[in-house]
Amino acid sequence: MAYDYSEALKLENQLCFPLYAAARNVTNMYMPLLKPLGLTYTQYLVFLVLWERDGLTVGEIGEKLMLDNGTLSPLLKKLEQKGYIERRRSLEDERVVLIVLTDRGRELQLRAKEVPLKAASCVDLPPEKARELYTLLYELLNQSNPK
Repeated sequence: MAYDYSEALKLENQLCFPLYAAARNVTNMYMPLLKPLGLTYTQYLVFLVLWERDGLTVGEIGEKLMLDNGTLSPLLKKLEQKGYIERRRSLEDERVVLIVLTDRGRELQLRAKEVPLKAASCVDLPPEKARELYTLLYELLNQSNPK
């Protein structure tokens, strides 16, 4: 039996498309929630990481967010210019630069506290389906990005 490339090349048969479209939709839902904070979605993700654990290196932030230094460096520079973060040399190793929240960056956490709840209310899935989707997505991510 010959391989039917015409079926394989249909958009409806591509797993990548609904993942891509859903990711764009979810990211777009955050825009009106983040705009009053003056943040992009990627900047918000950086803050989520730093609010959880302050004083990470650029590499550690990149690893958590699956982003490279070329993407993170200009983003961090903007956040530093806005007074949200500082770059500090590690006391243990001066070659290591840590990203540290300023008071302004920590205050932003209070202003952003409603974002997760409001964003979750935009996704119309029963809680059990949302948990299942979360689990499946992390399974997929862990397969494509082994640690």
